[in-house]
Amino acid sequence: MKKPSEVFIEPRRAVGIRDEKIYGHFLEHFHRQIYGGIYAPDSPLADERGFRKDVIDALKEISPAIIRWPGGCYVSAYHWKDGVGKKRQPAYDKAWRVEETNEFGTDEYIDFCRQLQTEPYICTNAGSGTQEEMSDWVEYCNLKNEGKWAKLRIENGHTEPFAVKYWSIGNENYYDSEIGAKSLEEWGRYVKEAAKMMKRVDPSIELLAASTADLDWNINLLREAGEWLDWISIHDYWDVLDQKNEPSDYETCMVKSLRTGEKIAKAKNILGSLGYLGKIRIAFDEWNLRGWHHPNINSKTEDYLTPRDKNDINSTYTMAVFTGGFLNECLRNCDVVGMANFAPTVNTRGMIYTHENGIVLRPTYFVFELYTKYMGDTVVDSWVLGNDTFEAEKDGTTTEIPALDIAATIDSQEKNLRVSMVNKHPDQKAEVSLHAFAIENYSSVKIYTVWGESKDAFNDIGINQVKILENTLVLNSTAQQTIELLPHSVNVLVFCR
Repeated sequence: MKKPSEVFIEPRRAVGIRDEKIYGHFLEHFHRQIYGGIYAPDSPLADERGFRKDVIDALKEISPAIIRWPGGCYVSAYHWKDGVGKKRQPAYDKAWRVEETNEFGTDEYIDFCRQLQTEPYICTNAGSGTQEEMSDWVEYCNLKNEGKWAKLRIENGHTEPFAVKYWSIGNENYYDSEIGAKSLEEWGRYVKEAAKMMKRVDPSIELLAASTADLDWNINLLREAGEWLDWISIHDYWDVLDQKNEPSDYETCMVKSLRTGEKIAKAKNILGSLGYLGKIRIAFDEWNLRGWHHPNINSKTEDYLTPRDKNDINSTYTMAVFTGGFLNECLRNCDVVGMANFAPTVNTRGMIYTHENGIVLRPTYFVFELYTKYMGDTVVDSWVLGNDTFEAEKDGTTTEIPALDIAATIDSQEKNLRVSMVNKHPDQKAEVSLHAFAIENYSSVKIYTVWGESKDAFNDIGINQVKILENTLVLNSTAQQTIELLPHSVNVLVFCR
């Protein structure tokens, strides 16, 4: 008989305090994320401001701590001044090759964040834009009444400053495909001058800069601008689908899930080697398993718009397990990762899908519901002995995948233990022998599980295969308890006295 995997938790040994911004989100002016996503003034489901009420309600349920906007690649050719005021002119979006109406701009974004009581996080144009344009944006949002940009905000009906704390200089400017891409030598100097101007306007803001887990890029960035920065920004999509919309199968995605910590580790080591560990934090401010599908973007003749509809095929979105594993990675690295933004929030590869009669909550939505509602804020030490494994084969290579992925926390208000356990095994339950030096203080455990019968279960219009299950288990009087986890499941255990 196979022995259970042994999970050990030491609640007296804290790893660090997790920042709630690791449960953040992201919106870009791409396909139906903004128009027809969160913002649809002509819809009967919209409020008087034009926001979809069902989307607002769904987001309130998971309390996103921060939302990044307006991009993404879009921002590298976006000029914010076109999107404020009463007389807005459409502009051609050079990133995605569509017309942007500019109907949704800074004022609408701030209104959206205020309705959700979430922190706004603005990414600035470091592609075709200038450092002065960035600092003007800070003036518009944060100065009380000094200068023409704060006065313009007041003229636009917003007497009080927006007080936007988080600002990113650029987006993926290291890629040649990005509008206004920069060399590593150019980038460090550009960021320094932008940061200088932005913090001269408001010294209280926190600045991020587009980064990548590359030694040479970061040496130049941090030597030039490190003293001005509070964060570096890294991105990843592990299942790249930009040209071909052929999503990897479950087992292949579980192989990819073993790599979620690679960029974090590299960025952390680079920060440490340059003396910035503990001074500059990592924001994983654009991430998702599946990359966005947008083929033919440079084509003269091929259709580049219609294929984007494939992003909205709901049967594609089955990988709650990957999401749980990524969030566990952020928790385990809470000493350095302070922000993570799931990309995007709505439509495309988002956790919410909108249609004319309502919304679909994709499986990933329920993972965020579990973590935001039930996980604690103090991450404590945990480890697995005898972790069961399963094999995944891809392109002739066989990989052994540990089935269990765990992170343990203490809730500082309730003073109780909360543990996330992801069972990656596609078709076998996981039997877990749970040890905790303080487990005898608890009488029961509530288990919240995101699960569907099939590893490929999904939600769609009229189809609700994935949901949250709830169960309560009475604990025995010893310091050891055996718990059974469903296959391909994400679980949060809340211990009760």
